[in-house]
Amino acid sequence: MELHSSASASREPLHEIPRSIHHHNTLGTESKQRRYKNRKRKVNPKLNRFSNYLIFGLGGTMCCASFLFCYVMVLVCLWPLLIAQPEIIPDETPREYLQHMHIPVSLQEARVPGKEKLHKMADVVKNRIDQLKKGRGVSDAQLLEQAKKEFEGKGKEREARDKLIDRYLNDEEEEPNAVGVVGHAPEGQRNGFIVLGMHRSGTSMLSGLLVTGCGYQVGKSSDLIGASFDNEKGFFERVDVVLQNDEFFFNQDMAWEHNVINFDFEQALQDKKEGSIPFKHGKTGLKWLNSPFHVPYLQKDPRMCITLKTWLKLLNHEPAVIFTYRHPVEVAKSLHKREKGFTMERGLRLWIVYNMRALQNARELCVVKSSNTAVLANPLKETQRIADELTSKCGVVAPPKMIQQEDVDKFVDPNLQHNKKGSSGSTQRILHEYNDGKCKVYEFKSELEANDPGRAREAQLYEWAMKIYCDLESGKAYEFDYEWPLG
Repeated sequence: MELHSSASASREPLHEIPRSIHHHNTLGTESKQRRYKNRKRKVNPKLNRFSNYLIFGLGGTMCCASFLFCYVMVLVCLWPLLIAQPEIIPDETPREYLQHMHIPVSLQEARVPGKEKLHKMADVVKNRIDQLKKGRGVSDAQLLEQAKKEFEGKGKEREARDKLIDRYLNDEEEEPNAVGVVGHAPEGQRNGFIVLGMHRSGTSMLSGLLVTGCGYQVGKSSDLIGASFDNEKGFFERVDVVLQNDEFFFNQDMAWEHNVINFDFEQALQDKKEGSIPFKHGKTGLKWLNSPFHVPYLQKDPRMCITLKTWLKLLNHEPAVIFTYRHPVEVAKSLHKREKGFTMERGLRLWIVYNMRALQNARELCVVKSSNTAVLANPLKETQRIADELTSKCGVVAPPKMIQQEDVDKFVDPNLQHNKKGSSGSTQRILHEYNDGKCKVYEFKSELEANDPGRAREAQLYEWAMKIYCDLESGKAYEFDYEWPLG
């Protein structure tokens, strides 16, 4: 029994040992599986760091530095605006705003009397306020109401004047004087002037300097003759005035280059009055010249050397005159080059006629004298001298601005003077000397054959033209009793 019991005791653990070993192995396997799953589920904590997405290498550092530099520079540039105090804008009524903000510049300059009235009205209002402060027996409401009525009354006058201006500009008013004296030059002053000079004498260059440099008015570009191969900078001539001058010529069997010495200004006026000559272009030209809104104006057309007296009878004011001239041979050569079949004889004859008629027709007017030589020698100084003399001597309304050197540089091109001093050479024989030897007349070198009958006429006209040229240089040609060879 003991053996059996001992055998049983020893046998029982033998059955339990494998179970414990199996249980131990099972626990170990489950633990390993859980650890594996946990490792699989668990993410590397280093992958969640923001620094892993932004790598500060050399390129990144340079980008950040550039951005920071630009930001600082913007702050530096905007700093004056950031620290600036806002401008205090004074209170103003809508009427006051319209008064000084919506009047065209041309009309602002033209409404000098209106501006004076406005300043007087401001003084009245100021006096009313002073009376209120001093206690003159009126209430605040009464004083302000009275001042308001007076100011609005003046505003109605301005509105009525504006309607007249609009009617005139829209061609609803026949007579320029219907607008009254609004915008005209002050009493004793002239509205503008006319540039006189022979064709190809530098009148376009001088007019261009006065218009672009000093601000004299000639009209819109659509009203002017455009530039061309023979005048690259433009002519500054109104188309309507040029066409009307051609109508005057045509009705008397002449043209700008033909028979102009026989022009009869009284006959032209009579033709206009009787309606035997078209005056459509003249009407628009006069409307512009007589307008009170183009002060100070410049009118330029070489034909007006011939037709000036006709226009003087049609203008509602007396203009001043600028007279300029150029060497006769230079003018004749320029015309000979430009116009087909234009001889030197014809060019010299026209030079004499145009200059003669210009001075004869402008005899009763205020004349400012110049020359193409003087303008080319010093464009800035000569143009300013002319503008000053127009104002001080002739009473023309002062120009809006003074000419500057940059205006001259933009406009004057010495190369445009294609026939400068093509008149004579120092090796040629001297025919005459005038002005104590300062003005020499050299022998003219003609292109005509020796046996050509036109050569003698050409030589005679050359000597006459050169005599006049020297007298223009000395001033003798401006004398009242000067004897013209073709007069």
